[in-house]
Amino acid sequence: MKITRAGSTASVQGKEEWFTGRVRIDAPFTGSGALACATVTFEPGARTAWHSHPAGQTILIVSGLGWVQRDGEAINEVRPGDIVFFEPGEKHWHGASSQCAMSHIAITESVEGVSTTWLEKVSDTEYSR
Repeated sequence: MKITRAGSTASVQGKEEWFTGRVRIDAPFTGSGALACATVTFEPGARTAWHSHPAGQTILIVSGLGWVQRDGEAINEVRPGDIVFFEPGEKHWHGASSQCAMSHIAITESVEGVSTTWLEKVSDTEYSR
């Protein structure tokens, strides 16, 4: 058994090339093998860039009000308790709504050492639709 104590890992800011706005990443951990997980908090208006995952991604909304979008489809609202699965290779983004912060737990798996393919940033026009 391994216990990682709350607060034993410092919070980090989301990388500017992968996120728009203020994003904080807490409690990142890796399981055995290729599994990775972290709690990600988006301030109002903050979001990921477009991206995809070779093995897909699951996010569990834990607080606030968020938006998620799959390429070519409408933006969807997500709330605490909602679980979103993005299919392998599916181009998407996720983040806070324009007026309310949102936190989620992100769970991804790596395929041949790659968990995420980062693409272009979500424009303000795309985000405000």
